[in-house]
Amino acid sequence: MNNKMIIEFTIGNFLSFKERMTLSLEPTAITEHQSSVFEIGHQKLLKSVVLYGANSSGKSNYLKAMSVMKRIIMTSMEKSSVSKNNIKPFLLNSETRNLPSFFEIVFLIDKVRYRYGFEIDSEKIHAEWLFVMHGKQKNKEKPLFIRELDGIAVTELFEEGDGLESKTRNNALFLSIVDQFNGKVSAQLMKWFNAWRIISGLSHEHYRSVTYKLLEDSVCKTKLLKFYEDLDLGFNELKVKTEKFDPVMLPNDLPEEIRNDMIAELEGESLIKINTIHKIFDNQGNPVGTKDFDMRKQESSGTNKIIDLSGPIFDTILEGGVLVIDELDAKLHPLMTTAITNLFNSDKFNKKNAQLIFATHDTNLLTYGHFRRDQIYFVEKNNYGSSDLYSLVEYQENGKAIRKDRSFEKDYIQGRYGAIPYIGSFEELLVGARDGKEN
Repeated sequence: MNNKMIIEFTIGNFLSFKERMTLSLEPTAITEHQSSVFEIGHQKLLKSVVLYGANSSGKSNYLKAMSVMKRIIMTSMEKSSVSKNNIKPFLLNSETRNLPSFFEIVFLIDKVRYRYGFEIDSEKIHAEWLFVMHGKQKNKEKPLFIRELDGIAVTELFEEGDGLESKTRNNALFLSIVDQFNGKVSAQLMKWFNAWRIISGLSHEHYRSVTYKLLEDSVCKTKLLKFYEDLDLGFNELKVKTEKFDPVMLPNDLPEEIRNDMIAELEGESLIKINTIHKIFDNQGNPVGTKDFDMRKQESSGTNKIIDLSGPIFDTILEGGVLVIDELDAKLHPLMTTAITNLFNSDKFNKKNAQLIFATHDTNLLTYGHFRRDQIYFVEKNNYGSSDLYSLVEYQENGKAIRKDRSFEKDYIQGRYGAIPYIGSFEELLVGARDGKEN
């Protein structure tokens, strides 16, 4: 059973977000694309959510907030009493720049609903809280602990935290402290946060080790190869082998200083290498042999990305959990992006009800991605430099909600829902530059 599910995430006074903004994976009462909705216990949830917005609108900042929250939780115990938390509030307001940032997440563990959050700046934790809700107890949350600047109140439902209040530093999370003393509930929560996978679609090389691990399993390898075949990547097989590092493996155009540092770091290490296997054909189109290609050197950047990300994607699909990807569509053909999102929205393939949260500029998904209106979110900056987050199902035009039979892609490109860049006339700019030169 997948016991790692997210219900909603809220941030405030962080980077470009001045006000508190919530991304919810709870479905509304709309009826389209029911395959994108699943139910666990008494909780209905969406399988995926997509964020759209212009460059610098705040999409990446919102997903970065998830990464920052996880980092703070997972590294809190490692800090000394003088360590900084490296938090950046909204700086374009004279008040908020001196106030703490807000992070809160609502999630499920074995059908039990938790709400955990904290307010934090670079110096200290200003507040921290943990609530729990079982079964049908809607709006009947029970506190496990509540922390404020003047102290920590622990309830009888969180006995594992009793007596640890005085051991908690001003810059450390109480949840992390309790986990260090083997608290049962806190350990469950820390395990959930550790499994929360947040990755970049640009720096995808960091995740290829997950793909290597899956390729070592014969069943997973078959599924991955079928996925690659459906995407028409051009190869028929993959060879994975481990070999000792040799400086000749490094690109020839690396600066000498970086090259020397990498040689020193990798000397004696074993590296995993992937070769793609391509068929060789004669003039009549008959296969007569195969040729190995070095994936890193001879395959396209898009092929490298899809193979790197296929590990985290399939691991999440097969095991369940939450996967967050920024810039999912970078380097990928729109059909590849659609294929990935369809895996998560599918009843057939997403048996463990894994969840995907991602940011993209690929407007094709608004037509071919089969997304519900409550799965589509927009991020837009106002005149004061603050980012706003809103879903298509919330958006109203002339006081009326957007109908499900509208062309979402066409409307979005035309600027009907906002969250697109305002682009001036390059033609006039060039004419002006040319005229100035002529003068």
